Amino acid sequence: MSDIYRSAIQARISRLPPSIPHYPDQSDDEQAEAADSLGSLPSQSRSSAFRATRRAPNPSFSPLSASAFFDQASQVEVPASGLDVRVWYTPPRFADGSVIVCIHGAGYSGLSFACFAREVTERSKGECGVLSMDLRGHGRTTRLDGRGPEAEDLSIETLVSDLVNLIKVVFPDARAAPALLLIGHSLGGPICVDACPFLQAANYKVTGVAALDIVEEFTLEALPLMHSLLNARREGFDSQEDAIEWHVRTNVIRNPDSARVSIPGTIVPGPADSPWAYIWRTPLRLTAPYWTNWFTGLSSKFLSARAARLLVLAGTERLDRALMIGQMQGKFQLEVMQGVGHMLHEDDPTHLAEVIVEFWRRNERVVQGIKKVGEQ
Repeated sequence: MSDIYRSAIQARISRLPPSIPHYPDQSDDEQAEAADSLGSLPSQSRSSAFRATRRAPNPSFSPLSASAFFDQASQVEVPASGLDVRVWYTPPRFADGSVIVCIHGAGYSGLSFACFAREVTERSKGECGVLSMDLRGHGRTTRLDGRGPEAEDLSIETLVSDLVNLIKVVFPDARAAPALLLIGHSLGGPICVDACPFLQAANYKVTGVAALDIVEEFTLEALPLMHSLLNARREGFDSQEDAIEWHVRTNVIRNPDSARVSIPGTIVPGPADSPWAYIWRTPLRLTAPYWTNWFTGLSSKFLSARAARLLVLAGTERLDRALMIGQMQGKFQLEVMQGVGHMLHEDDPTHLAEVIVEFWRRNERVVQGIKKVGEQ
């Protein structure tokens, strides 16, 4: 691992404080979100000692409703995966429009793409729809058998199968389905890259694949530091506002508006005997056995994808050997965003939307017979 990259990871640790075929009416979802907000208040069933130590919620970090960012929200039953998947969706406004499929990173939810989704809709003038899902064990996606997160299989093979199965349910007729642009952040990157050939084999049109701030070599080398990152992370929060504020104050997310819509989906009410009102929805320590599985082979699979390829990095150009060679050969488009952290799609959704829409236009509207960017 380069000294610069190692130093960046360690610096981040030191800054942390210790411690859709058919979608139902939006009103049900709004009521659920309102209930979540009420749930942030101290429960009368908890001990007075717990309540006395809790900070009052800061209204500057109150949650924002997803309805301002997506047109629709739904639980989509995917029997092939044994899941009831939460899907956030803004369809394209035109019959020949495309859909950008967004896959979040470990520990987050589909709402991490909320601000980005709204920006894409505006900049594409409705030609691009956006579909974002909560992965298994994340957000509001649940198992049909009712079992908890300890029973989840989070291997890359299972996560890829979940995405492919969801697309088949939402767009059952592959030939009539809109063209798809797959975008994945961190863990979402390899999920999208691996899913691309399976979707193409099922006759779906995949315009391109975009990976956000994920490079195989540096990620694998940084994995031993992940336990230190988790040790430095808080175990719980006094309220939803407390969780949002912590993510903003520690620069995990640099955009308060994005944090206000995305972070409530990453936490759940704590058990009655917990000192915390809210705890993490996804216990990341339980995912440790899958970390190497997620990222091994990513660079070669990305470069061999039979679609246009885009890699977006945060801050500096960090490419492993395979990607450096691929870039010199013109096999993919590289963009480096400044002034953002790892959560670049939340930190600056406007800039990313500009990059993605331009990438989509160049490759979706390409004259027939001319090769797309990233194709050999």
